[in-house]
Amino acid sequence: MNCPNCSIQLTPTMTTQGVEIDACSKCNGVWLDKGEIFFFTKKVNVVVRALEQAIKEGKPTTKLSPKTQKPMQEISLSEGKIQIDYCPQSNGLWFDAGELEQLQKTDIKITLDKEAKISTKPEIYEIKRKVPPLIKNLTPLPNLFIRSCSVLFGLYALLTLVLITVVNFGLITPDFAILIALGIISLQFILGPWLMDISLRFFYKISWDAYLPEPLNNFIKDTCRKQGMKFPRFGILQDGAPQAFTYGHHPNNARIVISQGLIDLLEPEEVCGVVAHEIGHAKHWDMLVMTIAYLVPLILYYVYRTLIQMRTKGREDKSAHIRYAIAIGSYILYIISQYLVLWLSRTREYYADRFAGEVTKNPNALASALVKIAYGLAGQQKKEEKETRRAPTLDAIGALGIFDAKVARSLAMVSYSSPAAKMGGEINKENLQEAMKWDLWNPWAKYYELHSTHPLVANRLNYLSEQSISLGLEPFVSFNQKKPESYWDEFFVDLLILYLPTMVILFSLGGIIAPPLLLQTSPDMTLLGLVFCLFGIAQLIQIVFSYKNPGYFPQMDIVSLLKNVKVSAIRPVPCRLKGKIIGRGVPGLIWSEDFVMQDSTGIIFLDYRQPLGIWEFLFGLLRSSQLQDQEVTLTGWYRRSPVPYVELKNFTIGSTIRNCYVYQMKLISSGFIILLGIGMLLMSIVK
Repeated sequence: MNCPNCSIQLTPTMTTQGVEIDACSKCNGVWLDKGEIFFFTKKVNVVVRALEQAIKEGKPTTKLSPKTQKPMQEISLSEGKIQIDYCPQSNGLWFDAGELEQLQKTDIKITLDKEAKISTKPEIYEIKRKVPPLIKNLTPLPNLFIRSCSVLFGLYALLTLVLITVVNFGLITPDFAILIALGIISLQFILGPWLMDISLRFFYKISWDAYLPEPLNNFIKDTCRKQGMKFPRFGILQDGAPQAFTYGHHPNNARIVISQGLIDLLEPEEVCGVVAHEIGHAKHWDMLVMTIAYLVPLILYYVYRTLIQMRTKGREDKSAHIRYAIAIGSYILYIISQYLVLWLSRTREYYADRFAGEVTKNPNALASALVKIAYGLAGQQKKEEKETRRAPTLDAIGALGIFDAKVARSLAMVSYSSPAAKMGGEINKENLQEAMKWDLWNPWAKYYELHSTHPLVANRLNYLSEQSISLGLEPFVSFNQKKPESYWDEFFVDLLILYLPTMVILFSLGGIIAPPLLLQTSPDMTLLGLVFCLFGIAQLIQIVFSYKNPGYFPQMDIVSLLKNVKVSAIRPVPCRLKGKIIGRGVPGLIWSEDFVMQDSTGIIFLDYRQPLGIWEFLFGLLRSSQLQDQEVTLTGWYRRSPVPYVELKNFTIGSTIRNCYVYQMKLISSGFIILLGIGMLLMSIVK
């Protein structure tokens, strides 16, 4: 986009509010896309009314819109004191430097961080043709064998410690302990792939040993021949969702499953990159290693549940204290082992990525595929290609998929250059960098990565780009932007709000309820009433914070929402969107109640929630199929955890309005708890 005053290219610039806008480096004017102005005010209703009135009284101007290159309108804000320019086609706003200064005196505060500007000039890399596949300065990955053996040894050392302790206290016999470990390991490894086969056959539409495109088929044959592997059994999910995963017993017994959407969406070399990643999992015996690793948390949890539920014969349970202590220890080790397994899984993902880069000689192919699959950032489709409808991402099927759909559970495609653009083709690198900011800057991203089987996509892209340089190729993306602030203050506030009700419970158990129990007396009714009141108030604070501005939802678009770095699952952005339902939340699942919506700027996941799960199930089973390809207007809360989604408040299709009542039920439940606490306090006073 070019400045309407200077005709030079606008530079993406971060603001201290954590939102990227476009600014002119010469005249210091700024451009706000549709809805972006609402990120900079706490009085959304006031700004909306002022804008609506100003637009009605707009006057033609000769300035051209940076977005559409068509004449804009001059509108007045703050009782005519501020004159700005408005684009009727894109709903964008242009502020000259002087207007921006005057704006600080109103309810709208836009503060630029000029040091965080993004260079629009592509970086130049020297292409070296005679470079070995992995040069010395390529960041070395940890030794896969040593790390795997170390993690497995540590996991099974924890498990052995628990089993020995249980045996020594006579809670189970040694033979039974060994039988538990060996039995679960054997059953899981032997039956696991067959159970997956059955699950795919009954719950998803899948074609085994189906026809593969010739370039892909030849690539797989050549790669397997060089790696000394048999041609894996291939399954194709008959769904438009781009997804891939592998499972099996060993490299020569691997099943690789890809979706038809993966083949349709990606370019042939990108499909080869994804399949090479899955072959890398098989080559590295990841299926066996991760199966063995995942069994430790499973057995530890089994021990915990068994000891908790165990009862001894006779009137007096003398082993109760020891049994509960071991059970609690087992649960703590279960949590620790879960994180060790996830850490190992993320390491093996990096190795599968590097394997794909080596066998394809083009790490950029996998990088591009990852962006389209995990971020949903697909570029403009070539005009000669016919339109293909897409569905949302497939839900998680394990640690050996191309990305973790439990975390990255939605699409957010924002790289269209026009409303007519479709998925496929080249990726808009500026929009990609915008999507990467949240991964690399927001502390919540690290939190989610810690709980994920896969590394953050932005980190994987950095490794793949570095590998491209080592092969003499220009990197797919180079993220070298300066973080304008730490974002830790918002993170700690979010954590406080998230765990505030839990903190009240823990405080109450420790300081109010525990002492009377130790003295074998009943807690005082006044104290219990106080606990209920405090818990209800804590819940109410959490609801108000995580469901901001429930009375008004400003009209926005997906590309504007994605630019906000200061957003999380607990810190939302109220919004109103218009677009088209293009698929279910879980492709192929007949009771999936969630959706994917497309507007003129992108695609985003819609999270349909109701107070009761059966309510959601029946809606997905009986109603959701009728919404396919329907135009929809929705209101809800934009969140990120870590990939963007909108929690629905309501949506309108035609003349039908459907509401989600989670917000209302949360308010009612917190109010009920507060009233219950007040009632208990009144009863104690009466007594």
